[in-house]
Amino acid sequence: MAPPIAAAASASDGGIEENAMAILDTFGVKDSRDLHDDRAAFLEAVRSGCLSGDKPSSPSWRMYNAVFQILQSSSSLELTIASFHLLMELGKQYPRVYLTNSGPHQAVVIDKESWSPFLLGNNALYGEIGGNTSRLDHLFDSSRFLLLVEDMVEAANGKDTNNGLKHVENMVMFKYLVSTLEADFLPRQIAYKESLDWSILRESLLNVLLVLLVNGCCHVKASRKLVFKTLVMKCISFLNQCHREVEDNLSSKEDYPKSASDLDSSLAFSSLVLEREVLLSVQKLFIMVINLDLIRKEADKLGRTSRSDGFRNPILEVVLDELSYNTTNLSSVLLAFVEWKSKLEIILLYFSRYYVKPAVRTRRSDNSQQDLTVESVLSLFSAATSAKAIVKNMHPDNAQLFLAHTYQVCLSIQGDSSKNTDATQMIGATLLQISCKFVSAFQNLRKMNPNIEISPFEKEALFTAATLTRKLQNE
Repeated sequence: MAPPIAAAASASDGGIEENAMAILDTFGVKDSRDLHDDRAAFLEAVRSGCLSGDKPSSPSWRMYNAVFQILQSSSSLELTIASFHLLMELGKQYPRVYLTNSGPHQAVVIDKESWSPFLLGNNALYGEIGGNTSRLDHLFDSSRFLLLVEDMVEAANGKDTNNGLKHVENMVMFKYLVSTLEADFLPRQIAYKESLDWSILRESLLNVLLVLLVNGCCHVKASRKLVFKTLVMKCISFLNQCHREVEDNLSSKEDYPKSASDLDSSLAFSSLVLEREVLLSVQKLFIMVINLDLIRKEADKLGRTSRSDGFRNPILEVVLDELSYNTTNLSSVLLAFVEWKSKLEIILLYFSRYYVKPAVRTRRSDNSQQDLTVESVLSLFSAATSAKAIVKNMHPDNAQLFLAHTYQVCLSIQGDSSKNTDATQMIGATLLQISCKFVSAFQNLRKMNPNIEISPFEKEALFTAATLTRKLQNE
């Protein structure tokens, strides 16, 4: 990741900030049309001064903050999208966290004085905020982040149908906040892999956000143990709702009502597009937390963590608990995880709950049970006795769904040589062996449940496995 332009001067050093902020001096005085025009002019002034020309200037704290406030409360679809794109471009041009070469390794550089949409602990001490805490009321702490997710889910579930624009604003805000977390997390993750310095990740926005959320350092009406679970459950609920809406839209050929106004039509279209984009943001958030959990586990083994780091159930355990008790979310969650390793970990851990007795674990110990592989799972379903034992507790329909997704992951890995090292360990067999056992597993499930239904997705996986088996055996 490249550092910000070294020659860029701060906007607060010249007249750019004064000229841009002067456009907003009459906030709250003019009518709505004038306010809209002033805000649009301000966004263009920031873009012109900070992103265009030969010598762009880095935006001041006040300029960044004003753009963010427009994103929050513009009451205009046009300004919401424009301010979002401007914030994203500013973040790429002037990153708060970036990597630089430092000897044999890359070092992470953190500009702690730069503006951030998050107000998490010590970062409130930095920047141009002075002693005026009212200027921070609109920034996001852990409580406000959770409330944003809850509002977004309620709107997606149709419980809040009165304000379509607010739903769009919430989704755009969530997308921006996740992008901010990602821009802060990824350089730190790279630096950690080279240095094994847990403090780099300990201070990440994502980790601090989750620690504050779990420790109850925010006004959330829930026990500390349930707050993180609530966040994960709300995200899963959003995944499930959006998955259903996508299926409904694909199966329905009806257009939006012709009587709808242009604004309503624009909001409906924007909402549909954004929901699909926010699905990717939820996925990014989950994968970041999964990676954070893995790094935390490694740092724990190395003795780099302490009690001050707190304790939180890994997100995969929370997801698995939800999938175990609410099977209606199985398909949407599996479809949401397109990153092969995370998806395969969820699948293997899910299967392990139905045949492996839970091992006694301490805070610094590994699971004493041998890790499952794809090959061992398929072997269990290929043998009639073990397959019957599993389906006593696991519904055959769910078993078929997980097996089909497992085979899909194996096929995607087969086509990417960069995944071979980790993939070989998690799969544990050749594609021919996996294909044969996959077909055998489905045959056993069919024998035990002759009336079981097979979805089109599962039929396609079964047909592919049978075809590949014949092809590979003849090679």
